[in-house]
Amino acid sequence: MRNSGRFSAFHFRDFRLFWAGQLISYSGTWMHSTAQGWLVYSLTKSPFYLGMVSAASWLPILFLSLVGGVVADRFRKRNLLLVTQALSILPALVIGILAAMGMVNVWHVMAMGMLMGLFNAFDIPARQSFLIEMVERKSLLNAVALNSAAFNGARIMGPVAAGLTIAYIGLAPCFFINALSFLAVIVALSMMKVKGLPGKKRESIIKEISDGVRFIRGEPDIMRSMVVVSTFSLFGLPFIALLPVFAEEVLNVGAEGLGFLAGAAGVGALSAAMMLAFRGDIEGKRRSMAIAAVAFPATLLMFSLSTNYAFSLAALLATGFAIVSFLALANSSIQLMTPDGLRGRVMSVYTTVFLGMMPLGHSMMGTLASVIGTAKAVAIGAGICLAVSVIVLSGGKRK
Repeated sequence: MRNSGRFSAFHFRDFRLFWAGQLISYSGTWMHSTAQGWLVYSLTKSPFYLGMVSAASWLPILFLSLVGGVVADRFRKRNLLLVTQALSILPALVIGILAAMGMVNVWHVMAMGMLMGLFNAFDIPARQSFLIEMVERKSLLNAVALNSAAFNGARIMGPVAAGLTIAYIGLAPCFFINALSFLAVIVALSMMKVKGLPGKKRESIIKEISDGVRFIRGEPDIMRSMVVVSTFSLFGLPFIALLPVFAEEVLNVGAEGLGFLAGAAGVGALSAAMMLAFRGDIEGKRRSMAIAAVAFPATLLMFSLSTNYAFSLAALLATGFAIVSFLALANSSIQLMTPDGLRGRVMSVYTTVFLGMMPLGHSMMGTLASVIGTAKAVAIGAGICLAVSVIVLSGGKRK
């Protein structure tokens, strides 16, 4: 067995390839996301439309991720990821072309967001459950943390690059760069020796989904984690889509300031991921998860009440640190408690409650922000997350 300590997942060649490709692709995705938010707000000046466009991007995940989990358990995950990554180039290209021609409208962004969400509904469960096939079980938390580090390192670089690109070049290049970035993952997957475990015997889709849900219901620790994750997705994480409003109306820092606000959360998130990767496996996971689950809404509440740019950056840094600490620990704990034959389906439920709930959350928070104000809406959402975290996780066993 290889060492399960610091950066142990990097001992595996296929994971190194995958990680490098993901870092490039994630950077393009964050550029796209930041530019999309600025584009929608420039077109509409409405937090309601920011919420609706974000909701459209996640809506297919809500309805199709469970099917995506069945597909991930039926087929070799590497081959499935090659298909989803190739298809994901199309929506970014279309928005880039429309933006460059000055023909883009809100419904174009919404339609392409839904198409990207469709591909993600099959990509994300396969990608999440593929990690353990590239590394040994003892290195899974390390792999999850390092993958999160790539995501959040890109979360720093992508928004800052997007803010500068928008300010000095324009919107369209952000979308073209994202389209190109998917090629990095395709090349990495093509070079891998691990092809993914062959699928198990097939039954009806409904039966296979039911097996995954039944397993989760029989595991109280997994259930508690799923409840908290879904609450964060509904009431906490939609604050990301509302950052353009904070940048423009609350803090008055413009497009460049928006990039740094998003980047600050990324710095905190990257710090958490690197800390987990450096430490390797840790004791007291449940206690650490509970602390992080309380810290996330508490720091988000501080951000929502702030009118000072420097304090807002600091609050977002702490928010990013807390949410990634919680999600990385929850993700790895759930996977390690799940048998190989069910992992795709269990992670599809995780994807549904994590990302699939975001359409509802973005719609609710966008609507609420347009009625009572963005800062108040985010504060209310943070309060709900805080209450649920304390109530639900206080009942868990300490491990």
